[in-house]
Amino acid sequence: TVYCQNLCLLAKLFLDHKTLYYDVNPFYFYVVTEVSPSGCHIVGYFSKEKCSAEGYNLACILTFPQYQRSGYGKFIISLSYSLSKREGTPGSPEKPLSDLGKLSYRSYWQYVLFALFDSTIKSGAAMPSIDSISRTTAIRTEDVISTLQSARMIERWKGQHAIKVDAGKVRNFLKGFKEKHIRLCKEEFLTWEPKKEGKGK
Repeated sequence: TVYCQNLCLLAKLFLDHKTLYYDVNPFYFYVVTEVSPSGCHIVGYFSKEKCSAEGYNLACILTFPQYQRSGYGKFIISLSYSLSKREGTPGSPEKPLSDLGKLSYRSYWQYVLFALFDSTIKSGAAMPSIDSISRTTAIRTEDVISTLQSARMIERWKGQHAIKVDAGKVRNFLKGFKEKHIRLCKEEFLTWEPKKEGKGK
């Protein structure tokens, strides 16, 4: 508990909107570190409500300044969604997001959706529905829709949303994303199980 409280106090130095200091019991904290011969060095963390009525999978996220622009922000975002996949429940970050948070999440969501579209195109399969995309990626349907709207790849047809994929735009975006060497969570190396009520694991 004291460690998490100290983490929140430290985060307050870099997050103007940070209000949680001492009541940390309703939250889980996931800390990301870099390992060197001298030990583990914290680069950032995110917190998550143990029971979120709104379905939030992330309450607060911070990458410490000296590690920013190194890809850790998107790594932490991808980790939060990897946990949501294990839980079998689509999630979304707590709102409202900061301007930087909106940019980071929109870029991550777009990458995940475009990677899914790219593999679907290559396989020759039919494009998945929005609900199917949400189940596969653990990204909430409203975030899927807003991301596709910003990419101009969705339109209304007969009262429903219809996905309209631009294959060239997908390829160009993925190429640029990969060239940036973005760090993402590799789920095959994730050793984690959802915590069950009354049990810690």
